[in-house]
Amino acid sequence: MTDVPTNHPTDPSVTAFTALLTDEGRALLDELRDHDPARELATATRLRRDHPAELVSAALGQARLRQRAVAKFGAEDAYRMFFTPNGVEQATRATVATYRARRLAGLGVRGVADLCCGIGGDAIAMARAGIHVLAVDRSPLTCEVVRANAAALGLAGLIEVRNADVTEVDTSSYDAVFVDPARRGGRGRIFDPEAYSPPLSWALATALRAPYAALKIAPGIPHEAIPEEAEAEWISDAGDVKEAVLWFGTTPGTHRATLLPQGTTLTGTVPPPPPVRPVGRYLYEPDGAVIRAHLVAKVAEEVSGALIDETIAYITSDTLHPTPHATAYEITDVLPFNVKKLRALVRERGIGVAVIKKRGSAVEPDDLRKKLKLSGPNTCVIILTRAAGAPVMLLGQVAGGTAPTAG
Repeated sequence: MTDVPTNHPTDPSVTAFTALLTDEGRALLDELRDHDPARELATATRLRRDHPAELVSAALGQARLRQRAVAKFGAEDAYRMFFTPNGVEQATRATVATYRARRLAGLGVRGVADLCCGIGGDAIAMARAGIHVLAVDRSPLTCEVVRANAAALGLAGLIEVRNADVTEVDTSSYDAVFVDPARRGGRGRIFDPEAYSPPLSWALATALRAPYAALKIAPGIPHEAIPEEAEAEWISDAGDVKEAVLWFGTTPGTHRATLLPQGTTLTGTVPPPPPVRPVGRYLYEPDGAVIRAHLVAKVAEEVSGALIDETIAYITSDTLHPTPHATAYEITDVLPFNVKKLRALVRERGIGVAVIKKRGSAVEPDDLRKKLKLSGPNTCVIILTRAAGAPVMLLGQVAGGTAPTAG
């Protein structure tokens, strides 16, 4: 259940937000659902004839946030939910939150303490998975937003909201804790885990006291910083690595790469590196989550392949092996890096659209694209990388004849 909303008379941001929950505020938000930000000044002028200026400003700000949130939450939820600027920026994408909530439910978890809950994206996903959630945040405004979201989505009976310092909350009665420390400060992204709020050391100690725990961390965490008691999981969505999670109470020492939306998972301990060999007929580009998890060698084993360079996460093979963990390209040309020769080759082949990729190359794809002056009806993939320590250009197509998208 949600607790009783707390009044914060000295916090104008809370006062402005709660005004949006009135009938007048909700009607304004409904009217602004499809508003054009380019016409905001005219819209504000018109609305202020019939509504208080402060309410109009709050509604316009919320309407902008809802439009931004569609990418993470989908239109159906985003236009019913409420947000803060930082909440939209830092909220977990719904597909990722749903996956993690289902995994917790699959472990038998029925109650979770969600510490540093933000605007409630993870709490919502867990509640929809049938889990009772204690959502804790130190910001009074954020807590009011979580309450409003739980009510708007019909989940008030499963989400209790508490405005508190997470370090002072007793979580002993919960099956699991989920901790998402703030990793941004006034100057942007924070890279020192002990500068997180709360610090990573506190989060780890809290996780180790619970039967189960999931600790959200930055995907770039050094592997040596991962505690031996944890399972480490990297999650990508549509090919982009979104986050890493340290799991406790599952399989310590295991690394996991999960690829959404298909939900494919690659697991194992970090294997020894695969051998290196010259570029063959096919090149495999492992998903970013696989690379972050240091499981490239497992993909190489799947496709009977080897690396093209000991420092580059590209796999080569002479045979095509379908795998959900990597994109395969059929390579037609392997050339030493030379822009003049590449320009002549793409002109000769009538290449008008090229996906230009790089790994281990200092060349910027946009700069190279300008120099190539692409023109013609055909497509290709150009990969700038290193093979056996030397800069190379690889030309080819997505395996199976699928036309590449422009990039």
